[in-house]
Amino acid sequence: MTSEDTAPQQRGSTTATRAVVVTVAVVAVLLLGAAVGLLIQLPGSDSAGAPGRDSVDIGFTQDMAVHHLQGITMANTARDKTANPAIRQLAFDIESTQLEQVGRMKGWLSLWGAPEQSSDGTHMKWMESSSHDHTGSSSAGQTGLMPGMATSEELARLRSLSGTEFDVYFLQLMLRHHQGGAPMAQYAATHAGVPVVRTLADNMLKSQSSESEYMKQLIAERGAAPLP
Repeated sequence: MTSEDTAPQQRGSTTATRAVVVTVAVVAVLLLGAAVGLLIQLPGSDSAGAPGRDSVDIGFTQDMAVHHLQGITMANTARDKTANPAIRQLAFDIESTQLEQVGRMKGWLSLWGAPEQSSDGTHMKWMESSSHDHTGSSSAGQTGLMPGMATSEELARLRSLSGTEFDVYFLQLMLRHHQGGAPMAQYAATHAGVPVVRTLADNMLKSQSSESEYMKQLIAERGAAPLP
């Protein structure tokens, strides 16, 4: 067998090894986040004092975990496909931060004895008007995709693109994703009953607001505009 024959095999082996390493790393981060969530001594974390099934704490934790998982998927795609160092670093930051947060939220849900998703398939019901907020929310109790989330067609298009076209579309989708999740984080930061849930939601809001401004800048530098 010639060196020309072995080169493709070596490249394939390297790619496969990298994929395994990345998968192991992702699982490790997710498990670490879950462990942190379980180990944190939450006020009222005993079964008698756990948040109610219709509480802001459980609803936000369930919905934001689902919302984050799509962001992680898009960030992982960008990290692998982009040739731009700034976008690759942004994607890595988003992926690693949101993986840890998802692990933490799933750990809390397990601690509270709550399912990972709402039992009736609706989202954002916990944002309906309450004694604290009489404005309500037009998105509360909705089914299907939450605000900011990409459709399956949009995700397929993202995977099909390359070069600058890919970079712009990734930034547009991720910016919209951050903006769609912001009202959820804002509501939880104000109305969640468990202090660490309010703190996490507030931290999400601050970090994603900063990332959103940066993405707007990167989009403008490429002569494009955010999605409508």
